Amino acid sequence: MKVLVTGGTGFVGREIVRQLLEAGHEVHVLARGNRAPSSTENGSIHWHQGDVLDSGSLGTMCSGMDAVIHLVGIISEAGRSTFEAVHVKGSRSMVAAAKEAGIKRFVHISALGTRAEARARYHRSKWEAEEIVRGSGLDWTIFRPSIIYGPGDGFVNLFAKIIRRSPIVPIIGSGESKFQPVPVAAVAKAFVKSLNESRAIGQTFDLCGCETLTLNQIVEEIMGVMRRKRWKIHIPIGMAKVQAAVLELLFAKICRRPSPLTRDQIVMLQEDNIGNDRMANELFSLQSPPFGEGIAKYLKQD
Repeated sequence: MKVLVTGGTGFVGREIVRQLLEAGHEVHVLARGNRAPSSTENGSIHWHQGDVLDSGSLGTMCSGMDAVIHLVGIISEAGRSTFEAVHVKGSRSMVAAAKEAGIKRFVHISALGTRAEARARYHRSKWEAEEIVRGSGLDWTIFRPSIIYGPGDGFVNLFAKIIRRSPIVPIIGSGESKFQPVPVAAVAKAFVKSLNESRAIGQTFDLCGCETLTLNQIVEEIMGVMRRKRWKIHIPIGMAKVQAAVLELLFAKICRRPSPLTRDQIVMLQEDNIGNDRMANELFSLQSPPFGEGIAKYLKQD
């Protein structure tokens, strides 16, 4: 199967591309600007320069494809890369390009917690994107992962960096919100297996790990794997929001790149992020190790 992957150079995308190649698919990756490697870097991948925000760049590369895996997304806004632009308009452009090229199979990444009346703008924009996919007339499948971890992730590795460098680990709020961290390999397996699974068409799947953990427990697990003891300091929500607002302004006006902490992220950290993974686990034969065991495979033990 000829598969076009958007967002294929990102953390999740790289693992999906790897598993697609392993499964024998012909992989085409849409890469923005200079993110496309040279042709000699990986000769088995067909690289295409383009941008989901530029609908004119999508039509040619969709020609001849059998399926699209749409992974493009952001967790923090910067410049023209807003939630509305990337998640909503980008998904609309990608769906339109797929339909124009005669592609029927469309697999889309969303996020656990996505709903129409969500408090977080991130989740609301993801819901709008889902609605575009659901109304596309394509053979669609939507996946909603919880926090995804693995080599190169931006969540576990962020806490690991803090633990290495500081005697204090800041946690926003009570740290009692619940999560179901899921390994990136399991997420990628679901995407790849769904391409040839007719029972996945027209379905939305939660992708979750085998354990439900609070943020406090997640940090404790990371410290345990690293064999480090640190004090956890809980930052009041109001104070954290003020800090995030300042960072958003500074990064937008001076750095011209996404802020490392936003008020929207703080909203999401205060909500439980759990789902029902039974249907996905059964259909795609997914298995996740306990969280501590999973992160021990790539976190350095100090």
